[in-house]
Amino acid sequence: MRLLHTSDWHLGRSFHRVSLLSAQETFVDHLVETVRAERVDAVLVAGDVYDRAVPPLSAVELFDDTLHRLAGIGVPTVMISGNHDSARRLGVGAGLIERAGVHLRTDPAGCADPVLLADAHGQVAFYGLPYLEPALVKDVLGVERAAHADVLGAAMDTVRADLATRPAGTRSVVLAHAFVTGGETSDSERDITVGGAASVPAGVFDGVDYVALGHLHGCQTLGDRVRYSGSPLAYSFSEAHHRKSMWLVDLGPAGEVNAERIDCPVPRPLARVRGRLEDLLTDPALERHERAWVEATLTDPVRPSEPMARLAARFPHVLTLVLDPERPPQDPFASYGRRLRDRTDAEIVEGFVAHVRGGTGPDEHERALLGGALDAVRVEAARGEAPR
Repeated sequence: MRLLHTSDWHLGRSFHRVSLLSAQETFVDHLVETVRAERVDAVLVAGDVYDRAVPPLSAVELFDDTLHRLAGIGVPTVMISGNHDSARRLGVGAGLIERAGVHLRTDPAGCADPVLLADAHGQVAFYGLPYLEPALVKDVLGVERAAHADVLGAAMDTVRADLATRPAGTRSVVLAHAFVTGGETSDSERDITVGGAASVPAGVFDGVDYVALGHLHGCQTLGDRVRYSGSPLAYSFSEAHHRKSMWLVDLGPAGEVNAERIDCPVPRPLARVRGRLEDLLTDPALERHERAWVEATLTDPVRPSEPMARLAARFPHVLTLVLDPERPPQDPFASYGRRLRDRTDAEIVEGFVAHVRGGTGPDEHERALLGGALDAVRVEAARGEAPR
């Protein structure tokens, strides 16, 4: 059976205030043409269909058009909700849509309810595990601790239990939206560290033939049977080095996996340039970036006059300007943003408490209260509500 694995469409997202709607429309055209040209048997979409819980109308219209086109060519689609989606909104009408061959899996209680498709070698069971926010789903899945590894482990236990009841030789595919240990992150993914440690071990998926992952935006392989497709478009300059693609997966009669990358259209290349303004304006090696979307980091010790306008004269598509003046090591005036780089929300909050207390951080009780407050914000965001 031939599968096309994709994820993280983020319909409705812009890139530094530049609309990506036409680029997303081009991707959908490419997706549909790939399904036809490669004789795909099923399309897998591993979450983050939309960029936010309440997407703009243009994104909803594009999603609706995509479903109609996939249904129109008679190729089944299995799709789960991600942490950017509102699971309830995305899942509205799932029962009716399923009749057209589009199988939406957004309810954590349905993790062990597979979509069953067949080829000449027998059945393939597709299990859709939507993004599982620990604080929201721990009771549904019967676990005591609100942690990512616990809830995903419990969901996979139900999958393996159901698979054990299927006829011998039934092949299995799991779609999941999670941060799996060993994956490489980028700046455009929403942090999911609140609600326990963010990452889960790849071993949690043992016992199935293929795992189609979503959440991380770089295409990557965590094992022959566990892969991220990555997003079809770049959504931050940290993805400038990414090769955007989908996985074309051939699932053999005994569950063998052969995967090939299918490149996605690139609307415009990305470039990160760094240096003093005069060097950026005159360096001939940077000529190749003059058509790219550009992030420029200026290292001039003193802010130059009208830097953005001067950069735009050479790089018409410059989108963002970062000022990072050359300073000696251990400079006490190093930026606040630089000091917070790579720190989690919990670490930032606890660091603030220590700062205002003259170095005394929160005790265990206070740390639990802070964690609970962050969890509450996360839960409300997962429900598509505004934080109170």
